[in-house]
Amino acid sequence: MKKLLFLGLMFCMSLNAQDYYIHAGKLFDAENGKMLNNMTIIVSGDKIKQLKKGFINPKRNMDQIIDLKNSAVMPGFIDLHVHIESEYDSKKYLSGFTAEESEIAFSSLKFAKRTLMAGFTTVRDLGGSGVNISLRNAINKGEVIGPRIFTAGKSIGTTGGHADPTNGWKKSLAGDPGPQQGVINGVDDARKAVRQRYKDGADVIKITATGGVMSIAKNGQNPQFTVDEIRAICETAKDYDMIVAAHAHGDEGIQRAVKGGVKTIEHGTLLSKESMLLMIEHGTYYVPTITAGKEVAANAKIPGYYDELVVPKALAIGPKIQNTTAKAYKEGVNIAFGSDAGVFPHGKNAKEFIYMSEAGIPVAECLQSATIVNSKILSLENKLGQIKEGFFADIVATELDPMEEVKTLENIIFVMKDGVIYKN
Repeated sequence: MKKLLFLGLMFCMSLNAQDYYIHAGKLFDAENGKMLNNMTIIVSGDKIKQLKKGFINPKRNMDQIIDLKNSAVMPGFIDLHVHIESEYDSKKYLSGFTAEESEIAFSSLKFAKRTLMAGFTTVRDLGGSGVNISLRNAINKGEVIGPRIFTAGKSIGTTGGHADPTNGWKKSLAGDPGPQQGVINGVDDARKAVRQRYKDGADVIKITATGGVMSIAKNGQNPQFTVDEIRAICETAKDYDMIVAAHAHGDEGIQRAVKGGVKTIEHGTLLSKESMLLMIEHGTYYVPTITAGKEVAANAKIPGYYDELVVPKALAIGPKIQNTTAKAYKEGVNIAFGSDAGVFPHGKNAKEFIYMSEAGIPVAECLQSATIVNSKILSLENKLGQIKEGFFADIVATELDPMEEVKTLENIIFVMKDGVIYKN
């Protein structure tokens, strides 16, 4: 009897919950890559209840109309490459020794909020201190404001590689970090590192398949894993229902990563045609992060902004990513949206749309890359990435039609995540 009363009460509460009727002058159909005119989105709770043609008014006084008749409405954007814990500045290296985890956590709150307000309702965090896991949990509990986060926790690298956290340290401090710290050497270490990430609460795995620009190490493009190590990581990740993202600039490292089974190649600066064809064959996605490339190239010209080992790498690698993106798109490589926010200020993620369009990718496909394509990569294609009945109510809007003016994506005027309005 008590159970029946409880169920009856819950049913009555659902009937009395307020619904939103969003009148969209233009609505992006992510599946077909086109704008629909004059549509109504009915949001109930955290889901999209109905999608109807024309401007439909609610029959209940308690329901609310949101007037976006003069706006372009889209699914919430998904950025597959951010570092949500921090933001790069000239004191970054020093803060690694001086900043407490609590300070990192508090700082991350503003980055998370800024990201959401920019229209990015979901992000994939590809490496930090581990605070990113706690931030994800706090957002999921509704304790703080931010996007839905899928995080790698700490990245996995090799000794002296791009993700070795002790690069540049003096020997007495550096020690010999291992799988727990995200440093592996050999197949057994590789498997243990993945299992440690799982234990820590990570959602995805991030490896640094080649050298990188920002690490205190000389080479920014050499391969840093064997194919066997990458394969062991990917096989173990699959056992734990996780996909693997590979930071990679150099071509040999990219090929090893693809052959080893990674899902996405991040940056991919020196992609050869052979590697592009290999990616197409294996169904591997390319996440260009053009914005980060442009940012580091510009900052490298500021005296003292980067370590002296970083400057030549930034000048050599950064300017090439946009051109590589253009070639990969023409070749038919699957392009996914990722900005590398954190290397540049959070909340500026939408610059990636502009740079992608400059590389020759139609704006409709740029929008698809940040919605339906990325939802598939996250295996959430039945929940995210479209404005569709039964999907999570992640909805954003711009004043102008981005198909006609792509820069309008830098000015988001409406943000809803899980049916909650955060910006209107």
